[in-house]
Amino acid sequence: MIVLLPWIPLAGALLLLLIPANHERALKNFALAATAVPCALTLALCALFKPSLAGFQFVVTHAWLPSLGIHYRLGLDGINLTLCLLHALVSLASVFTACWAKERLKEYLFYFLLLTGALYGVFTSLDLFFLYLFCEMTLIPVFPMIGVWGSKNKEYGAMKMALFITAGAMLALFGILFFYREAGLNSFDLITLAEGLHARGGLAPETQRLIAPLIILGFGVMAALWPLHSWAPIGCSVSPTTLNMMHAGVMEKVGPYLILRVAVAFMPEGVTAAGPWLSVLAGIGILYAGFAAIRQKDLLFMTGFASVSHAGYLMLGLAAMTTLSLSGAVLLMFAHGLMAACAFAGIGFLYERTHIRTLNDFGGLAKQLPFLSICLIMTFMAAIGLPGFANFVSELLVFIGSWNRFPAVVVMAVIGVLVSSIYFLRAIKEVCFGQPNPRWAALKDAAGFVERFPFILLLAALLVFGIWPNGLLRLIEPAVGGLLSFPEARTALSAAPFERKAALPFPEARTALSAAPFERKAALR
Repeated sequence: MIVLLPWIPLAGALLLLLIPANHERALKNFALAATAVPCALTLALCALFKPSLAGFQFVVTHAWLPSLGIHYRLGLDGINLTLCLLHALVSLASVFTACWAKERLKEYLFYFLLLTGALYGVFTSLDLFFLYLFCEMTLIPVFPMIGVWGSKNKEYGAMKMALFITAGAMLALFGILFFYREAGLNSFDLITLAEGLHARGGLAPETQRLIAPLIILGFGVMAALWPLHSWAPIGCSVSPTTLNMMHAGVMEKVGPYLILRVAVAFMPEGVTAAGPWLSVLAGIGILYAGFAAIRQKDLLFMTGFASVSHAGYLMLGLAAMTTLSLSGAVLLMFAHGLMAACAFAGIGFLYERTHIRTLNDFGGLAKQLPFLSICLIMTFMAAIGLPGFANFVSELLVFIGSWNRFPAVVVMAVIGVLVSSIYFLRAIKEVCFGQPNPRWAALKDAAGFVERFPFILLLAALLVFGIWPNGLLRLIEPAVGGLLSFPEARTALSAAPFERKAALPFPEARTALSAAPFERKAALR
């Protein structure tokens, strides 16, 4: 099943070209099927996944270029399975908004399916070559989707996004090639690299400290890490609704995921050494983007800066390098992805019908558009960390897991939560309440299955995993423990009993650390 995840949307994109452009209903149904089937397969993989088993599951390998050590290898652990589930939910919700396109629907759906398949490729690949290939492939549909279907200043936004992300990807490529050379195993395969480096004690600490910053900064651009973030709010303001949902919901999580999969897994000492400056950048980004969001009157700009601010929480969790903070960061990728996609869907719904995005131009919509208003209120409440939503649990894990290493930055992050409540509560007040604007007297609420399903799906997932976070944490925790099983990571985690307990607060990890040395190594693997 795992082999089909990326290739069903990619093959669907090619087959879509065979359908005449004037058969809009057939185009929409085909795109929905090409998105729904991988979603169903992802749910099946979640049901079949066994959290008690260490390592990757559902592994499939095909030799591609053996002389260079390149194999098309796929597999899932709790980390990328969680992100596959995120992508499955967001892409299924997004395909309904993709059907809103009124011009060149066929081409729009083609690029949407291309992006969907590329993202599945990123989250299922276990070979650095294909990880990077699919990561770069996501830019192919993004540029035309903004350039053709975007709003005002779309050419500038598309160019800026492409240049920033490409520059970051090139920096990360240097790091990957450097890593490939220093590993000396003639392989890009993550499992082969892990086994080979584990047998000889990992990379030299000096080498890790050189490579890790290249990976962190390179992929950090995709995560909108401050001060390399300026492309993100502009991109959000000019992108069509579907791309905003996919980009803020899923694409921005590719950067942190690759940092986790490459830098944290193979260069723990390098990430630990870079942790202080990375945490400072994360803290500044949280507050800077939060105060910038307060200044915005445009809903898309406000939400774009909010996404940059929340990216700081992810990077703080990665910088702390504890099991609790890393688990919280992965869960936050999932929670924020759902929240951001739902927020952009709601704003896009309003913009499609009013062509207005300014806060002051709305008012009193809760009475006229009760369903959409409830969805926006729930989404913005999730964004500010209201208990009951998955965002609350994930941010709390990041704060607690990062406290021992970076207490000052955690304080900055908590202040960032208060700042986010200012602009999100203001948005609720300006849009949903107050004096109704007679200009929108004929505005109609979301009605029927097609218009309401994206909101119901995303908000239901936020609530389910907010009330039952262990549904995902039981998948994430063992995978994060596996990342921290390298000799350098074990050395860092065994520094002092108090620090060790704080770093690995889950019952399974404490049991592993209290075992005999040989048993501890096996448990952490």
